[in-house]
Amino acid sequence: MTLGEALAALKAHVVPGRAEGSRAYHKIDRVYLGVTNPVINDLTKEWRTALDIDQRIALADALWQTDIYEARLAAAKLLTQARIRPDDGVWALIQTWVPDFDSWAIADHVCMAGQKRLIANPSRIDAVEGWTKSDHMWTRRAALVITLPWTRDRNAKPEYLAIRERILGWAASYVDDPQWFIQKSIAWWLRDLSKRDADRVAAFLQTYGARMKPFAVKEASKYLPKNSA
Repeated sequence: MTLGEALAALKAHVVPGRAEGSRAYHKIDRVYLGVTNPVINDLTKEWRTALDIDQRIALADALWQTDIYEARLAAAKLLTQARIRPDDGVWALIQTWVPDFDSWAIADHVCMAGQKRLIANPSRIDAVEGWTKSDHMWTRRAALVITLPWTRDRNAKPEYLAIRERILGWAASYVDDPQWFIQKSIAWWLRDLSKRDADRVAAFLQTYGARMKPFAVKEASKYLPKNSA
């Protein structure tokens, strides 16, 4: 499948007026076609079936380079799959996209693809740690979003817990950052973890909560027992 064919498939499903609404909502100056997420899901599912991994990587990269909103979502969805072998090329491409992040929607779709690659090879956390020192706010935010799977195991093994603690250290390094999206990412990570380990989140908030924005503390505490934070 060529880039032109993929774009034509997307454009065949334009919803009148949706592009204008998307532009107003996301507030980022780029082309919006006006295609719904379910349609992009269906199209990329077909493409994943029809293309081998090298073809998928090539098409995803080409879609990303257009800077069209729906094309970037499609690029991420093309690479969102638990089992990909080999997957080094996929992980390498995802990393090249991170510095281009400029909106939460695109970043979150790419991070969903990246989460699968981290689960497949947790040693890749080493690369993600470098993102936490970036001058680019969206890259710093991505370090927490892409590692959300480490909030989800209630009976985690020691190696899993070690990574979780490592990521909580990143979150601690962010608490003085005034950026709304950074504070939101801390809150999101803690809120999800609180469903499995409320005590650890309460301890984090007792140590760092006074330095976080009030809205972030409130969200992080959403599922904690009263008076625990």
